[in-house]
Amino acid sequence: MRALDIAATGMSAQQMRVEVISNNLANMSTTGYSPRRADFADLHYQQMTRAGAINAADGTVVPAGVQLGLGVRPAAVTVTFSQGALAQTGGDLDIAIEGRGYLEVTLPSGASGYTRDGALRRTGDGLIVTADGYEVSPGITIPDDARQIAINADGEVYAYFAGQVEPDLLGQFTLVGFSNDQGLEAMGSNLFLETAASGPPLQAQPGEDGLGTLRHGYVETSSVDAVREITELIEAQRGYELNAKVITAADQMLGATTQVR
Repeated sequence: MRALDIAATGMSAQQMRVEVISNNLANMSTTGYSPRRADFADLHYQQMTRAGAINAADGTVVPAGVQLGLGVRPAAVTVTFSQGALAQTGGDLDIAIEGRGYLEVTLPSGASGYTRDGALRRTGDGLIVTADGYEVSPGITIPDDARQIAINADGEVYAYFAGQVEPDLLGQFTLVGFSNDQGLEAMGSNLFLETAASGPPLQAQPGEDGLGTLRHGYVETSSVDAVREITELIEAQRGYELNAKVITAADQMLGATTQVR
């Protein structure tokens, strides 16, 4: 009975949907996190009677045919990129991206990673890094005797020193954009990697080429909508229960078949 296999694919799909939702809810407090959404597609169809087939000697054509679906399959888990709310922290190295774009970081392998997490830190040598210690590109070093750091909307980093009225320019942050953000590969720790689907990184200064600007002293909060996620969770739970009922009904039908005398 096909219903058993079809309902099993439905239960598996709803289970995957719940896993995606649970990950979104777990990251409600993750800086710069964008929620994921599970997308599904129907499986191939068994053609019992093909539409358009000749049904009689006089050339009569079957108008619809008989096509039996065989279930559902995962199609993609896409990232819903949306601007999260900006939370004021007052941190010297906290920056939030208003609009499109990512900060580029250098991974231990030498490859580039991309993040919207602007909760930055400095090493003992004064190098600006992420919370995990990855260098933010281009490498900017803050002198030990700097009294205060200021970062403007264009990404320029200034340091104030004792005995000086005007600050010194230390460097400028750049942002990176992609033609297809959905094609980026998530690797955890708020980092993404370039793929063939995302296209090459397009680097520019903040505010140029459609990229956003920076807000100093703020971080971007998670854009997860808890109400929406709970609603999706209830729908997934109901879908799982309905597919389980189909399996129960199919089992009862098979049981009735074996009892035929």
